[in-house]
Amino acid sequence: MDGENLVYTVDEALASVGFGKFQRPVLVYAGLAFIAEAMEVMILSFVGPAVKSQWDLSSSQESLLSTAVFGGMKGFLGATLLTCGAGLLSAFSPNYAYLVILRCLVGSGLGGGSVFSSWFLEFVPASHRGKRMLLLSWFWAFGSIFEAFLAWMVMPRLGWRWLLAASCLPAFALLLFYSHVPESPRYLCMKGRINDAYNILEKIALLNQSQLPPGELVPDSTIGLDEESATSEYTPLLSTTEKMDLDFRSGFQSFLMLFSSKLIRTTLLLWESLFGNVFSYYGIILLTSELSSGQSRCGSNLLKSENPDSLYINVFISNLAELPGIVLSATIVDRIGRKLTVAVAFVLAGIFLLPLVYHQSATLTMSFLFGARMSTKAALSVATIYGLELYPTSVRATGAGAAYAAGKVGGMICPLVAVGLVTNCQITEAIILFEVLMAVSAVCVMFIPVDTKGQKLCDSIDVSDSKQVVVGQ
Repeated sequence: MDGENLVYTVDEALASVGFGKFQRPVLVYAGLAFIAEAMEVMILSFVGPAVKSQWDLSSSQESLLSTAVFGGMKGFLGATLLTCGAGLLSAFSPNYAYLVILRCLVGSGLGGGSVFSSWFLEFVPASHRGKRMLLLSWFWAFGSIFEAFLAWMVMPRLGWRWLLAASCLPAFALLLFYSHVPESPRYLCMKGRINDAYNILEKIALLNQSQLPPGELVPDSTIGLDEESATSEYTPLLSTTEKMDLDFRSGFQSFLMLFSSKLIRTTLLLWESLFGNVFSYYGIILLTSELSSGQSRCGSNLLKSENPDSLYINVFISNLAELPGIVLSATIVDRIGRKLTVAVAFVLAGIFLLPLVYHQSATLTMSFLFGARMSTKAALSVATIYGLELYPTSVRATGAGAAYAAGKVGGMICPLVAVGLVTNCQITEAIILFEVLMAVSAVCVMFIPVDTKGQKLCDSIDVSDSKQVVVGQ
């Protein structure tokens, strides 16, 4: 018994040292990735109509600009350099074809949200983890709001090329500070680098003015995985391109584990939920942009006015809905749990969108879109955290990244389908499509086997308890 009291795990160490000065720069660095992605995605609301007018594009060609970004999204930090380079070069695009290709390359460098959030998650104590993780959503909100403000200031004066160039700055900042980021102590433990993990935990305790538990740091149990799979399947969250062949093979093994008997139900339900969530979230963003554009043919249902800045104003107001969405999710996520929070947010979004099936005034239309944007943001913020917590450390980055990619498929299809409907003045059909997808997503998330509220992260799949799917009870 005495021996048991002299050992502790990473989770117990993090619970002891708490959340403080050490985690704040970690949060800011991860948040920069969210700002960069938000700005590069939101820029499509402004650049699309501008290049459509300048190069006389069709609606499908305009939608392809958005689809190209989502189609190129992948989840690794090394591609940040690609984001910077392709984002800057896109400002000098001589024609439509070059712009589509370069925006697709930008998308290849984006998508690091799941990687950065996985990395940040492993520095956060289990208590109130939902609220801590939702801090990252504030960075996304800031990025989207700032992009709308930047477009408002830059586009009318300097044009869309300068806006593309200026929006690359957060990605450059990621590269600038990359060499200073710490490795996850949980990853180090799984690799057998106990001393390195202990040194990082000791530094956390020092900066947070707290103490580690008495005894010796030990890895969490790896029941159900042999030593080789437990140490090889987990890819370094902020790794370089070393040993690419080994990383590819271990990543493929991790991907196959998502379809094991213990994880396949969780994986498929999570994928569908994020697909519908991302489709609806970006659909509302693009819907606001399309209805605010002077090029729309939908008559009285437009949000535009005689003010030439109406597009920027409407998108800026819509982006402000991110803030109450985050507050809503942060208020209830650790009280009613992840599943119920996501489901409630979907229901609210459906309620706000439903009146738009019928003709509404511009003011009411904007108000309902604001409420729907707020609700889908709340759902997306919690669903992203939930996806990270559902998987054990050995496949967390792979599982969260795959779910994130499933969501981006929704973002890729959305411009081609939903925007096409709106462009053809089939707004009612577009709203019904959003309603159906959100309803299905709400049902799917409720059927995911476990709710991770207040539970510790685990390192592997526990096969000793058939009721335990992916997390320790």
